[in-house]
Amino acid sequence: MYHYTESGLRNVWLANGYKVRDVGGEAAVAVHDVDQLHQAIGRSLARKPKLTGTEVRFLRKEMGMSQKRLADMLGSTEQTVSLWERHGRMPVGYDRLMRAFYLEFLDGNVKLLEMVDRLVDLDRPYRDEKAVFEDTDTGWKIAA
Repeated sequence: MYHYTESGLRNVWLANGYKVRDVGGEAAVAVHDVDQLHQAIGRSLARKPKLTGTEVRFLRKEMGMSQKRLADMLGSTEQTVSLWERHGRMPVGYDRLMRAFYLEFLDGNVKLLEMVDRLVDLDRPYRDEKAVFEDTDTGWKIAA
């Protein structure tokens, strides 16, 4: 078996799907379909009851998110996400959201991510001093 530390996770071992080659007198490992392997690892992590810090980092990176982007999506701060990744003490609610985000990302159903993006937009400061509404044929709406 091969201890697959390239993922950043310490507990991943490959039973097969890799080849060891001699390159210039040193052993080099080639893993078959790394993207699919990472998806399988991520899906397995998302089904765990609680994520470790390195698992949070793995899922975040697999989704192509920065710590800042994940913090915005979770309603937290970049420093807090960094702390979670280093020490692995992510609160249960955030942990659940993180796993849900990853599964939505993996399955190509972005509705949850879009909904959270809209909520993040709502959290931004409201700059207009007055809100103007108009009655239309389809009901009241904010005036353009």
